[in-house]
Amino acid sequence: MLNQEQIGAYIAARRKTVGLTQAELGERLGITAQSVSNWERGETMPDTGLLQDLALILDTSADELLGAGSCGWRYRRRVTVERMSEAISCIQRLRELLGEDHFMYRTMIDALDKKMNSSIELIFKEERFRDAYVAEALCECARKGDYVDISDVRRNIKSERARNSAIEVLREFGLK
Repeated sequence: MLNQEQIGAYIAARRKTVGLTQAELGERLGITAQSVSNWERGETMPDTGLLQDLALILDTSADELLGAGSCGWRYRRRVTVERMSEAISCIQRLRELLGEDHFMYRTMIDALDKKMNSSIELIFKEERFRDAYVAEALCECARKGDYVDISDVRRNIKSERARNSAIEVLREFGLK
């Protein structure tokens, strides 16, 4: 059973932790500061349509919100296909800036190749392998405790084989 007062106290604690005022949180959600105040006092509950955005802003999950922080698990961070692809582009940019023989670049590449059991430099030469690498990297992120949204993978991984493999692995981690 949901306890509105505990949920409100949890929302207030998370809001303060991320450094927002009630007015700032309300503005980001498109509601009034009074609505946020009502939640925090346990008088009302957030609309279900706001839960995902509220959770994202408060750096928590909807389950944690509704459980007043008592779910017992937390993801370290949310990782998206776009962010992973951008991170890979940054590594590629490092190669362009420093050269592929530079110790910083080589150390990073060698560590990634060992961890991922594949060559990241291959995707720099063959763009068609990028989706598979991004999908594999997202699965590794999930293994390490990051949250990966399956619907994001479904929308943004173009390769059907890479997409389906990633979704299967992510479901094994209980992600939806």
